[in-house]
Amino acid sequence: MPRLTGLTPDTAIGASHDLLADLVSRHGQIGDMVSTMAHSPAVLGGYLQLSRAMRRAKLDRRISERISIAVQAQQGCGLCLDAHVSAAHAMGVDEEEIERAHAGTSADPAIAAIITLALQIYREPTSITDEQVIALRDHGYSDRAIADVVGVVALNILTGAFNLLAGLTPESVTGA
Repeated sequence: MPRLTGLTPDTAIGASHDLLADLVSRHGQIGDMVSTMAHSPAVLGGYLQLSRAMRRAKLDRRISERISIAVQAQQGCGLCLDAHVSAAHAMGVDEEEIERAHAGTSADPAIAAIITLALQIYREPTSITDEQVIALRDHGYSDRAIADVVGVVALNILTGAFNLLAGLTPESVTGA
């Protein structure tokens, strides 16, 4: 059972009303997480801005989905985990790689290295070394792609923590 209720453009006020009305007019509907985030226009606005910004990331989406799976497996947001597993499947990531992502790795050493970086950013960013960043460059990652990992992790922390606080689970959401 959700701890926080979702809002609609009819029930939201101020900036939240404007944000939700815009989303509904552009997309026709909004999900449970977004409607619940509307309790805080700051959180909803920040989520929308970071989400839009990360669509311009240089990091390959199949890799960012595996990073998201690894982070959500640690954070424990089942709603986010299900969404990222579905997205990875839709992008052609096979089941074995999805399972490896759950475990925080990959059969591809370059992808395993960037997942390791993401989990360090999540758990203990002070443990990242110069040699590790050099190794990521040697795997072919640009500085921009390496920096994008922080955005992917931050977006996952925001959405996962919010869903856990709000009590949004795969079983509690409508239309899931």
